[in-house]
Amino acid sequence: MIKWIVILLIIAAAASLLGMPALAGAAATGARILIGIVLIIFLLVMLGVFAVA
Repeated sequence: MIKWIVILLIIAAAASLLGMPALAGAAATGARILIGIVLIIFLLVMLGVFAVA
């Protein structure tokens, strides 16, 4: 999933430099959503590890 975040951020940066704000915004929003999902999964895993220990 981290790979998709990096790809979307690269697409957003390239689209921004090429003057395509709609595509840049969409890619950045997709990356932001994926970052949120990754953080939630990470926190759930950490809470699970601490609950078991």
